Amino acid sequence: MAQLSDRLQRLAPSATLAMSQKSSEMKAQGIDVINMSVGEPDFNTPDHIKQAAKQAIDENYSRYSPVPGYPSLRQAIARKLERENHLRYQPSEILVSNGAKQSVTNTVMALVNPGDEVVIPAPYWVSYPQMVLLAGGKPVIVEAGFDQNFKMTAQQLESAITPRTRLVILCSPSNPTGSVYSKQELESLAKVVMSHQDLFVLADEIYEHINYVGHHESIAQFEGMKERTILVNGVSKAYAMTGWRIGYIAAPEWIVKGCNKLQGQYTSGPCSVSQMAALAAYVESQQCVEQMRQAFERRRDLIVRLAKDIPGLEVNVPEGAFYLFPKCSSFFGKKSEDDGFAVNNSTDFAMYLLEHAHVATVGGDAFGDPQCFRMSYATSDENIVEAMRRIKESLAKLR
Repeated sequence: MAQLSDRLQRLAPSATLAMSQKSSEMKAQGIDVINMSVGEPDFNTPDHIKQAAKQAIDENYSRYSPVPGYPSLRQAIARKLERENHLRYQPSEILVSNGAKQSVTNTVMALVNPGDEVVIPAPYWVSYPQMVLLAGGKPVIVEAGFDQNFKMTAQQLESAITPRTRLVILCSPSNPTGSVYSKQELESLAKVVMSHQDLFVLADEIYEHINYVGHHESIAQFEGMKERTILVNGVSKAYAMTGWRIGYIAAPEWIVKGCNKLQGQYTSGPCSVSQMAALAAYVESQQCVEQMRQAFERRRDLIVRLAKDIPGLEVNVPEGAFYLFPKCSSFFGKKSEDDGFAVNNSTDFAMYLLEHAHVATVGGDAFGDPQCFRMSYATSDENIVEAMRRIKESLAKLR
């Protein structure tokens, strides 16, 4: 019997997209579902960025762009990195892709051979281990749970490294936890990396600007680390441009050339109009970024306060991104007094909230932490208040 390739058989579907799909189906049936499952700003793309896209269309930016992106955009990204991160890159050390997701995949496919190990702290973004599996690599999961604020220590990293370790993946601010590595924490991790030859760090900084603790810190800033780091970033979260699909890597030129070779064979350059919109995002006023950051911080404070008021949930205070990742394991083994729905794990827990509270979240199993679940607070204050009211009411019915 014909079947899909072994490569695809190794992959799991995205749990976040699956939950979002199920909530959309319920909405289509007329059920009032509040969707807190998707990591997407609810703001519209700022007008000056949309205007730049319209102008690009009028100016006939309708042909293939260079595979690594337009030189003007790569130059603007280089200026951004120097201005905001004090890191100097040449445009030849930058590759623009169809979203930061492709940037991560490009990097993994370019650096990881079959059998190579990739260290991934858990909780992790659902796609990291799947990308490693796609490359034939082996994800090495380091558990960094609730009690350590979901951050891997230098000692944990050192213990996880073997002669087969090729790459470490860090995400700060983090999806799914909102945790942010401090400068001191990153420096201690950098020292471990520098003590091992041919070990690289993929630093996913897509949530860089959604930060509630002050200035963003990059692991590439430490001595010797710029040559060992592949920075991944993009416009989707900071500028509310998820659908425009523009991400990039900044990395040593030999890695960029490898990713360029790969991208040239399976997508070519990213959307020409989106690139001109991204150019406007980087070179024009940054006021919109700060306005959205302030709104996310207000929502963070609101959802943390309301979640802490729900008996049975353990809640930490996220320092960035727009996710809350509460511990829900106290509800495992309980059943609904209404219909006997059994909650045995975090996936059951998320399904219970969807079916009984009509709030879409994602179980922590998908993120490598089965004790917790993820809520996105990239939604209105009113939705947050109503969602937390529903959750509190429905959880009170578990016995």
